[in-house]
Amino acid sequence: MAITDKIAVAKRINELLTNIIRLGTFKLKYRIVIDPPWAEEDRDWERPLILVDFSGSDSGLLTERGGELLRAFEYVCKEACRLGPEDHDKVTFDAMGFRKARFDELKMAAQVAAERVQHTKEPYEFSAMSSRERRIIHLALKAHEDLRTESEGEGPARHLVVYPKDYKGRRPAAAPSMGRRRR
Repeated sequence: MAITDKIAVAKRINELLTNIIRLGTFKLKYRIVIDPPWAEEDRDWERPLILVDFSGSDSGLLTERGGELLRAFEYVCKEACRLGPEDHDKVTFDAMGFRKARFDELKMAAQVAAERVQHTKEPYEFSAMSSRERRIIHLALKAHEDLRTESEGEGPARHLVVYPKDYKGRRPAAAPSMGRRRR
């Protein structure tokens, strides 16, 4: 189902999470917010129509290992709701401010990478990250007219590379990671 009916999608997410939490015996609570007001503040960065915000004593489990379980819950719910790729960024799961912290970390990493590329005139390659995280870095660097960003690789190995604007050399073999580390 596409997000033409936000209330129906929110109800479906609620049904799924109720069962996941009960069957997984997680000590979690959540609230589902349709059209979260904070999303209006910076619509270029993230535009969720539905926010699922977790709390409870097991919240730390959701944010461990780079938010792996949080992303898994989000992924399962999006797939079960049959959301197409165009709607994936419109549903966001968070716990304990993890998304905001990761967002700030990515913006800072983008600026550090930009300074490095401007100084060395060599490309900088981030480690693999989600499309949402790559988008944050693309947007963070779009004002840098002397740089260009490209997503490269396939599937779970897809990553972002920051290049000097007129760089003609070879793609970097591997650079130190500033993105989320894969395990």
